[in-house]
Amino acid sequence: KYVEIATTRPETLLGDTAVAVNPEDERYKHLIGKMLKLPLTDREIPVIADEYVDKEFGTGCVKITPAHDPNDFEVGKRHNLEEINIMNDDATINELGDKYAGMDRYEARKAMVEDLKEQGLLVKVVPHSHSVGTHDRCGTTVEPMIKPQWFVRMKEMAQAAIDTLKEGNLTFVPERFDKTYLHWLENIRDWCISRQLWWGHRIPAYYCEECGETVVAREMPKKCPKCGCTHFHQDEDTLDTWFSSALWPFSTLGWPDKTPEMEYFYPTDVLVTGYDIIFFWVIRMVFSGLEQTGKTPFHHVLIHGLVRDSQGRKMSKSLGNGIDPLEVIDKYGADALRLTLITGNAPGNDMRFYWERVESSRNFANKVWNASRFIMMNLEKAEVPEKMDLADLTGADKWILSKVNTLAKDVTENMDKYELGIAVQKVYDFIWEEFCDWYIEMVKPRLYSDTDSTKGAALWTLKTVLGNALKLLHPYMPFITEEIYCTLHPEEESIMISSWPVFKEEWNFAKEEEAVEIIKEAVRSIRNVRTGMNVPPSRKAKVFVTAEDEKIRGIFEEGEVFFAPLAHASQVVVQKDKTGIDEDAVSAVTSKAVIYMPFAELVDVEKEIERLKKEEERLTKELARVNGMLGNERFISKAPKAKVDEERAKLERYTSMMEQVKERLAQLQ
Repeated sequence: KYVEIATTRPETLLGDTAVAVNPEDERYKHLIGKMLKLPLTDREIPVIADEYVDKEFGTGCVKITPAHDPNDFEVGKRHNLEEINIMNDDATINELGDKYAGMDRYEARKAMVEDLKEQGLLVKVVPHSHSVGTHDRCGTTVEPMIKPQWFVRMKEMAQAAIDTLKEGNLTFVPERFDKTYLHWLENIRDWCISRQLWWGHRIPAYYCEECGETVVAREMPKKCPKCGCTHFHQDEDTLDTWFSSALWPFSTLGWPDKTPEMEYFYPTDVLVTGYDIIFFWVIRMVFSGLEQTGKTPFHHVLIHGLVRDSQGRKMSKSLGNGIDPLEVIDKYGADALRLTLITGNAPGNDMRFYWERVESSRNFANKVWNASRFIMMNLEKAEVPEKMDLADLTGADKWILSKVNTLAKDVTENMDKYELGIAVQKVYDFIWEEFCDWYIEMVKPRLYSDTDSTKGAALWTLKTVLGNALKLLHPYMPFITEEIYCTLHPEEESIMISSWPVFKEEWNFAKEEEAVEIIKEAVRSIRNVRTGMNVPPSRKAKVFVTAEDEKIRGIFEEGEVFFAPLAHASQVVVQKDKTGIDEDAVSAVTSKAVIYMPFAELVDVEKEIERLKKEEERLTKELARVNGMLGNERFISKAPKAKVDEERAKLERYTSMMEQVKERLAQLQ
């Protein structure tokens, strides 16, 4: 009677100490507990039952070699199997290999297969693809072996780390990573801290050369406590790098001495790290800190994801898809890279790297720089009051001041909750849209006027809002904000130590915010109409604002100074109804008012008809060309699918454009 086993490493047969079968496998239940004769040796080994064995895979019988396979090692522990190491450190068979002793493992493999064949014990040899561990530099196959190592007992320290999380002394952001932390600690084993490497912190263990006594000490002992010998040699192994790293939060502060730095900085508040090293580093810092100092080294752990390539793949040497941050910085600047990595991403989630996003961040940096230069150039031309009576501000000034005031509150709340991506997006939107695209354009007429009594208020508002916006942006784009702020406020040492913006009730102008939003809506509607009619920005037209609500009319009258240039208006007339407005006037409807513009002032009818007819001719030719291509069966069958799809998209676009041109011509003729 016999059992068949399959192996990709015949040479390890010499170290087998059992054959395992699944306890539910009916084929082998009768053999469990029986002994088998191990081929090529004089030993007998037992048949054991273990759920590790997949009864559907292979023959359902697995040779167990605890000394040369990590999975077999675990099986061996469960069944108290002997661990027989049959290899030397140079991967040759040791003295336990009998006639194979001294052979290289691959030579022994060939010799043993031949011997099995001669003895009629070889069933068959078949090719088999499987995963083999290799050294990342030389490619040599890694051979699992049992070696004496140094371990840290983990049971007590793991429990302390679990307790500190459950008691609320440690929190993860996002909270879902609590599970990762607890799962690892609740299933932890003793930690092997020794490594057979030349580079690293050497194990502080010393061996007496006379009696072999082991002494663990900070320095080499002067005398053996057992035999009195004075000659020792130190263990050549080094500490696991994560053991050294686990001491980092306090070892850098002078520990074990009670230094001022230790007193002030330990424990710290926040650790920012990736989810891929929670168990490698974070957990080990926690239990090491608790063990050595009695305190958790930090209270909050902010987890970020990995930066992947544009295809979503992890960056690696083997794929050659890594991106050097210095290359990005050289091309677009450090601030652009920082902003790209923070925006559009939630804590704990991976993100894809796109060069286009970095370019967009660089463009934002340029926007901030150019707007700041414009403001500072105007500040140099006039005296700006240090303090301003808020009653002297215009509605537009109060609007932007109220906006940046609310922004400071919202951004601070987001940052307190570690919603950094949301916070910086709000700052980005405020600076680009509200401040640059709207407010700066609103105040230009006042800045360019030598007689406008509100010019000083405009300059004070520009300087104040820019300063606060720079502070809110500084954590994300530190370099450009530092440079601009120190020029804007030369009396201050650095933006880093300036006061953080806080919400001020006196800067809360809800009424002015509502008024400016009403005007902005009207401007957008006017711009949409003008764009649809191809009216160039340089062509001004009279603008009638009609609203039955007296309050709304008052808003447009008070805001005329900035509404007129934004709406490209030659004149703004505010009235209750459409009285006196031409029937052919073009309208733009908003939620609070109806805007009218005389058609003749927007368009030179004859020139517009001429332009539209030329466009009609061009589109007729394009449609004929596209229809000809799409009607050609040879083109459809042989051209790349992308090209065919492109031409179909053109047909749809040109057809829509032709309809619009004809509709416009019908209106004009």
